Amino acid sequence: MLERLRDLPARPLDRPDYHAEYWAAYERGGVFWKLERAQHFEEPGDASWEAFAAGDWQKALELNEADRADAEAMAAKDREVGMETRRIRIVEHPVSPYLQWEMQFLRLLSEAGQSLRAVSAADVAHLEERAPLPEVVVLGDRLLFLVRYDSQGRAFGAWRIEDRDAVAAAVADLAALFDGGTPLLDYFAREIAPLPAPAVGP
Repeated sequence: MLERLRDLPARPLDRPDYHAEYWAAYERGGVFWKLERAQHFEEPGDASWEAFAAGDWQKALELNEADRADAEAMAAKDREVGMETRRIRIVEHPVSPYLQWEMQFLRLLSEAGQSLRAVSAADVAHLEERAPLPEVVVLGDRLLFLVRYDSQGRAFGAWRIEDRDAVAAAVADLAALFDGGTPLLDYFAREIAPLPAPAVGP
């Protein structure tokens, strides 16, 4: 189902409406699924990302560590509302500079108690004969969002899919990927920690 989600009827949402509907559903608890496929995004406004994008890797790492309290607060909020988070990060090799940076915060989320798995792009190749998988967010069994990005990799909204059968089928696919993935902390120790600073910046 994941490879067919873009073909389904969906309601476009701008960023404020997406966030409002997301948080309303999140507050009801359940299981939160997130599939991240793209290997590069832009996150202006995030101090660690801006340091990374400017080529200051040490500062990016220091600022990321300063975000540990935010990661712990996210995990605590999950527990408060009864939400079980399961995130899947598709990874290509060699690892992109952006992914090397993003993994630093994903590690903090894992250490705070969220469940994250890394899945090799080779393991989803059979689902990507037409196009790469979309960026998917599912809240409980209620609704599914395909997050929308502009050409620069900046999020600007989502498509909302409400078909219960489609959501259930997508969740089954996500669960299969999650079950076959590598726990994030294990992946980080093996593949990310040994990497030199990424070559980015002006």
